[in-house]
Amino acid sequence: MTESRTAHVTRRTKETDIVAELDLDGSGKCEARTGIGFLDHMLEGFSRHGFFDLSMEIRGDLEVDGHHCVEDGGIVLGTALREALGDKKGIRRYGSCVLPMDDALVLCAIDLCGRPYFAFDCEFPTQRVGELDTELVREFFYALSYSAGMNLHIKMLSGLNSHHMIEAIFKAFGRALDTATGLDPRIGGVLSTKGSL
Repeated sequence: MTESRTAHVTRRTKETDIVAELDLDGSGKCEARTGIGFLDHMLEGFSRHGFFDLSMEIRGDLEVDGHHCVEDGGIVLGTALREALGDKKGIRRYGSCVLPMDDALVLCAIDLCGRPYFAFDCEFPTQRVGELDTELVREFFYALSYSAGMNLHIKMLSGLNSHHMIEAIFKAFGRALDTATGLDPRIGGVLSTKGSL
């Protein structure tokens, strides 16, 4: 029987109070209460298309702006991912997805190598979608990639509508991560010539 690949993470600072639970082998259920409706919607898309069960509640200083809540949310999700993966034995390690959503076409590629690196090639035509500052999308994934210890590349190949572009990013990330975290019976130990990830 496969060990449970789950994590429960809490993070409290003077700016935010966050609780998250992640199950890598879920069915796509999501309960997101971040205080930013559009971010809730994006986390739901990530969970549904990656088949991850995610619960995340963020309370923070939204009276200032959304920066701390979004960035710290990325830190917590990345930490949960790292903890849920454990020793990474048997995972495929790499995952990628090219995903279309109406006018948007995005490429997302992941290596769960333990060495953080983040590349983000995307410019949004608007400054906000709902209550989310579009510049915070980069901050979320930057924080997530470094907390998880992953190599993450996100490149917008084309796009006109900020909503579609951001939604495509979250869904592509979910699908690429589903592949990378997936277990392959052919892999003995970890998928590395070094013997560790």
